[in-house]
Amino acid sequence: MPLSFKDRQDAKVHFDSMDHDRNGHITLPELTVVMKSLGENPTESEVKKIISEVDANNDGTVDFEEFCVFLERFRAGKASGGGFGDVYVKNANVNVVTSKHATHTFSDDEKESFVEHINSCLGNDADLKHLVPINTKNLALFEAVKDGILICKLINYSVPKTIDERAINKGRMNPFQMTENQNLCINSAKAIGCSVVNMGPTDLMEGKVHLVLGLIWQIIRIGLLASINLKNHPYLIRLLEPGETLEDLLKLSPEQILLRWFNYHLKQAGHHRRVNNFGGDIKDSENYSVLLSQIAPKQCGSAKTAMQTSDLNKRAEIILDAAAKIDCKKFVRPRDIVAANTKLNLAFVANLFNTCPGLEPVEEPVIVEEETREEKAFKAWINSLGVDPYVNRLYEDLRDGIILLQVLDAIKPGIVDWKRVNTVKPLNKFKQVENCNYALELGKSVKFSLVGIGGQDIQTGNPKLTLALVWQAMRMYILNYLNNISKGGKQITEEDIIHWANSKVRSGRSFREFKDKSLSDSLFILDLLTALQPESVQQSVITGGSTPEDKLLNAQYAISVARKMGCTVFLLPEDIVEVQPKLMMTFFGAVMSVFGK
Repeated sequence: MPLSFKDRQDAKVHFDSMDHDRNGHITLPELTVVMKSLGENPTESEVKKIISEVDANNDGTVDFEEFCVFLERFRAGKASGGGFGDVYVKNANVNVVTSKHATHTFSDDEKESFVEHINSCLGNDADLKHLVPINTKNLALFEAVKDGILICKLINYSVPKTIDERAINKGRMNPFQMTENQNLCINSAKAIGCSVVNMGPTDLMEGKVHLVLGLIWQIIRIGLLASINLKNHPYLIRLLEPGETLEDLLKLSPEQILLRWFNYHLKQAGHHRRVNNFGGDIKDSENYSVLLSQIAPKQCGSAKTAMQTSDLNKRAEIILDAAAKIDCKKFVRPRDIVAANTKLNLAFVANLFNTCPGLEPVEEPVIVEEETREEKAFKAWINSLGVDPYVNRLYEDLRDGIILLQVLDAIKPGIVDWKRVNTVKPLNKFKQVENCNYALELGKSVKFSLVGIGGQDIQTGNPKLTLALVWQAMRMYILNYLNNISKGGKQITEEDIIHWANSKVRSGRSFREFKDKSLSDSLFILDLLTALQPESVQQSVITGGSTPEDKLLNAQYAISVARKMGCTVFLLPEDIVEVQPKLMMTFFGAVMSVFGK
């Protein structure tokens, strides 16, 4: 099976750790150094033989594409034992797990880092005292996620109030209750923007290592990057470069902001280097030494001494000892810095920024237009489809058309002729408009109403017209699920969803349309969920819904109960209380897609 984009990113980290001069080729001398660092003493002929195993073009080196072909074969169990495979496993510090269909690898460093984070942030949670602290040295993490409580709690730590804890099953549980917790975890992860394509409750209950680690990393990453924006940190305006406007800064992703922040401090220190990534540019610790001494000179001044030694591991140790003085010795070990592990270094830098940004406050308030709840819901839905790259800014990230085309391909697989798509970046404006026009052409082919919308409207980030397109895509995605379960090939309409919901509720409550204000107290919704699966709803926690506070409590509970019943919903409690019709339609549609068979 070909490597995904994310797999290739991870592969590049491991490739770069062996390609010391970053010229795109692992040479005989470089592989010899790697093997010697692993305690081996190979002869030149032995190294040549190992290289020849993956050197398809016979140039005596291993380039990145050859490395990826090796990884595909290795994961499929088709690569021969020993040789290059052994060097890869030892150098990348990975464990190999073989399933029925494929071979998966996972990094001990990443697993230990994630476990330490979990122990740190959830160590005092009374509901987890039977699990935490988790042993970092063995596979205890994959057993700890079995009942679903741990990951639910981690989601709430990263994005507070995502899950109503009244909906989490606790104490001694049967398999059904564990499955409910895993449903709640998976559907809540989708709601905060995680991609959990092809992941089900059984995967987490069985502790499938690559899926568990992949999900945990996404949750941690989202939490670390969530507040890196101008709204939460108005002093980020100091990162503006000459000729830029506030709008330019708002277009940057959290990762881009972190790199700019890093480089701002390097420039302020008069340092000659800059960082363009969280891997190779910081593996020698020089840039880290300048950053730490700049943001916390009194506590981290010792970081400067790192450059007094040529030993990269010792340099990294000095850096982390300095970071410990501001309580930021998290996520990375010396070997993670030296090996240029981009995931863990990103987490380390994000934690540094969140703890000690080292930027002077601004005197004038910075007014930033906040993202609407509808925009958040659409963005989370798009990310849950597994699009690449990750969508941080809805209008900005859809401008080149590539994400929109991925969304359309998810709605109707095979609809996109990718040979027609301009994917080689950077794309100029003309190529972006071409992609957007193609997306609109496909939208019209599936009966979207797109009168007055042109590719240029999407490319320029027109909010109203972009939302109109995305809403129709989300609506069709939900209706397609319903059409798959309908009898006799009948096309499901919004009126069918309303009729179905009313037919299930026997309490006397009903509604006529998705903007019906009677839905604001969530009592009809909770009646519906009770009718469908009574054991999943605790009647004792439902309020009368007579006050705004009680309405919000009911809405919070209803959303989490729906998720644990297996429904993928993206709206927020406020959307129910205010009865936002589009998002209410997605809620009832999601419930019907699970229970309408």
